[in-house]
Amino acid sequence: MFGSWNNAITTAGLKPHRSDDNRMYRRTRTKARDGHICDSVSEALIDNWLAKHNIYHTRDAKYPTTNHKADWAIGNGKIFVEYFGLAKDSPRYDREVKIKKNLCLKNKIKLVEIYPSDLYPIVALESKLLNLTAQRLLSR
Repeated sequence: MFGSWNNAITTAGLKPHRSDDNRMYRRTRTKARDGHICDSVSEALIDNWLAKHNIYHTRDAKYPTTNHKADWAIGNGKIFVEYFGLAKDSPRYDREVKIKKNLCLKNKIKLVEIYPSDLYPIVALESKLLNLTAQRLLSR
């Protein structure tokens, strides 16, 4: 509806909390119900959804051959889930998104991309994540 999270915040009359370099937001660490530490309330919503649906997931999965990390790895790590909450708000962030997408292609990792429109104004994760319920059968 607003095009980006930053636009929604500004339209609401609020000032975005930018980091010192004024390019990206500060992170608000939040604990999900399963104890995972998430970088935002939005990530906690996603983590809680995965736990509620018994989908085995780990946080901060390392991309092969780099220092980049995915928000979640599902099951045996052949599926990564990323919350791209700042897409189109920061050129630096958009470059990181592109790098992660290319790493998944190169390493044959399925990437599930989640954006703010999948969470707000209503949580609509089923359309992105429900097919992952088969992963709940994987051993922990």
